[in-house]
Amino acid sequence: MHVLMTSTSYPRDASDWRGIFIRNVAAAIARSSDMELDLWSPPGELPDGVRSAVNATETAWLRRLMDHGGIAHLLRKHKVRSVIVVGRLLRALRRVYVQAQCDLYHINWLQCAMPLPANRKPALITVLGNDMKLLRLPMMQRMLRRAIRGRAVAICPNADWMVAPLRAAFGDLAEVTPVPFGIDPCWYRIRRDPAPVACWLVVTRLTADKLGSLFEWSEPLFRDAPRELHLFGPMQENVAVPAWVRYHGATTPEQLATQWFPHAQGLVTLSRHAEGRPQVMLEAMAAGLPIIASRMPAHADMVADGVTGKLCASADEYAQAVAGLEDADTNRRMGAAARERISREFGTWDDCASRYVSIYQRLLGVREHG
Repeated sequence: MHVLMTSTSYPRDASDWRGIFIRNVAAAIARSSDMELDLWSPPGELPDGVRSAVNATETAWLRRLMDHGGIAHLLRKHKVRSVIVVGRLLRALRRVYVQAQCDLYHINWLQCAMPLPANRKPALITVLGNDMKLLRLPMMQRMLRRAIRGRAVAICPNADWMVAPLRAAFGDLAEVTPVPFGIDPCWYRIRRDPAPVACWLVVTRLTADKLGSLFEWSEPLFRDAPRELHLFGPMQENVAVPAWVRYHGATTPEQLATQWFPHAQGLVTLSRHAEGRPQVMLEAMAAGLPIIASRMPAHADMVADGVTGKLCASADEYAQAVAGLEDADTNRRMGAAARERISREFGTWDDCASRYVSIYQRLLGVREHG
């Protein structure tokens, strides 16, 4: 089976956090038996068995695009300029879709399906949280419906909460099947030994929506208390980080796995952003960390309140969650429940690849017998 995968994000090197899950998924699919995988994406080191489908002109352009924060950042911050960039992106995708000698397309993110040619090749289209906001743009649903009509299509969000609106928009033309991402086995191998002074972690891009009420709710709990709040992630907006927050800038998965997760009390996310299933939350749960999260559909889909962590809708609930999870027995019990759930429902990247390959086979069967 020959698959073309497309993505507008990909890590440049081992220290780059952007699009790490694309590299992991591509590597796992390439390890599957009888698979040939071509990848159209920004430049970076490709896994064994994965071939680049990007030409030299596109490579240079995509590198510059990632240097400016990627397409999602441009759409948020530079709306006029982004119109030109989006046009060029869609032309480049159209080129590779038309020229690819593949059996099936694996397209990451709904908007990247818009330039599909009318060639009836099956397509698996992944969906993240940001895609749900794009669906509200004028004409977006109509253009996507036109692109997927007449072919076997599976739309695969990475979280269950997106299923109902996607079926409402596309269920008459495509199957909508949630496919959770996998986890690197290194996270499951972590053995926790929390530090004597409670150490809480926040790992996120620094934007107002991603931080949410973090600073406001945390200040009375952390400013003068014997506990620490450690913040990791790239600065993507002009955010003032309070002096009592220990801000480390961007980090790598290796640093989190070896230096921070083993000794942390838990992971905090008070995001208001349109989330799918944030990968760092899955990795933290696989490592046995309980989660404190804002009460929103994406987080409720992952965190069983009172079982694998706590969901908060107010400063008082947040304070109660922090205090409750600093009890050693409670912390250990919820962390163990988080790890068990992630292992059972998500597994590894090879498990994720098996889920995708099963859908590939079903789509190709539909084409052959349709």
